[in-house]
Amino acid sequence: MRVRLDLLLDCPADAAWEALHSPAVFRAVSGPWTTAESLEAGGFPERWPSGEHRVRLRLLGVLPMGEQVIRLRDETLDDPLLGAGARAVHDEGGPVRGPMVIVRHWHHRMAVAPNPLSPRTRTRFTDTLDVRAGLLTPLAWLGFRVFWSLRARQLRRRAPGWGAQFAAGGAA
Repeated sequence: MRVRLDLLLDCPADAAWEALHSPAVFRAVSGPWTTAESLEAGGFPERWPSGEHRVRLRLLGVLPMGEQVIRLRDETLDDPLLGAGARAVHDEGGPVRGPMVIVRHWHHRMAVAPNPLSPRTRTRFTDTLDVRAGLLTPLAWLGFRVFWSLRARQLRRRAPGWGAQFAAGGAA
């Protein structure tokens, strides 16, 4: 099943792109409902490169949700909604331990492109999660749908600061 957001964010597309690679932004837009702890030596990097990254998740900072592999790869694409030259980050990892292992298939795609009406100041952002959890798929979908709605609120709230935080396309 699919959970999808289609948002306009108040920041340049280059800043949104850098934000998608920031573990600090990942943690900020996931909270306060979900907290994430890096399981990598040295903790979270400043910027996630392509590849695998292991995290431990907790609901409300207390209830264990398990461990997850975040497997990132970047892509430039011609997206029907976003247009030619849109950029996407794919996470094709998924839960590996704990209650969330009911999710057997995980594909999270976040894509950005400049908004055609205000390309320097606004970004078109799509956030799509495809999950399968066997017979529990509808229940998993409902949980992720609620989380994605809360996440959308955090993304909109935090995006205006990304232009300064990720100036000139590099992490600050």
